[in-house]
Amino acid sequence: MALSSVYNLLRRHGWRKRAPDTRPLSGKRPPQSDPAAQDAWKKLPEILADLIHAWPDTHPVKPMFQDEARFGRINDVRRCWAPKPVRPLCRAMLTHEYTYAYGEVDGVSGKLDSLILPHVNTECMPLFLDAVGVRHPACRIIMGLDGAGGLAGALNPPHNMKRLTLPPYAPNSIRSNLSGTSRARNSFPLRLRFYCRAGSALQISLLALETD
Repeated sequence: MALSSVYNLLRRHGWRKRAPDTRPLSGKRPPQSDPAAQDAWKKLPEILADLIHAWPDTHPVKPMFQDEARFGRINDVRRCWAPKPVRPLCRAMLTHEYTYAYGEVDGVSGKLDSLILPHVNTECMPLFLDAVGVRHPACRIIMGLDGAGGLAGALNPPHNMKRLTLPPYAPNSIRSNLSGTSRARNSFPLRLRFYCRAGSALQISLLALETD
């Protein structure tokens, strides 16, 4: 029986294909989640209003959300033809080479700003935030950060930016990966022979997203 026939049978009986919930069967939240913070996040308009009211400035407000993603190269040994019972031998060294794309999306216009940096740490993240602040000097930026790796608590944003930390382990809140880094993965070549080409390909992909 063909798989398509099985799928049609399941659909006729009301089945549907859905991504499974990774939480425990008891329905409890992950131990790292903060239910109070997630409930408070439902009052996002009030949180933004209080943040803007306490900001002595008259420039327009830009809500933005940030994310980062890793791109690079992992070499592996590929299959090749050989006569039985010979198994080919070759020298191999596993290589991991990465670079990181930082991105943020404007919550109103959907415009993307991006920057390629070598690491994700407390040294590189301020460089990206400063670059965003320079690109939008006449705006009050409210930057939503997911706090991955404890970065959000160790940052000093530029003078025209306020930090808004997203609640941990809350996939139903605003998805910061809408910043375009996931879209950059889709347009990124899957196979690159040299690591130096990875940076060029990533740069081309991000520039295309910024001008989209």
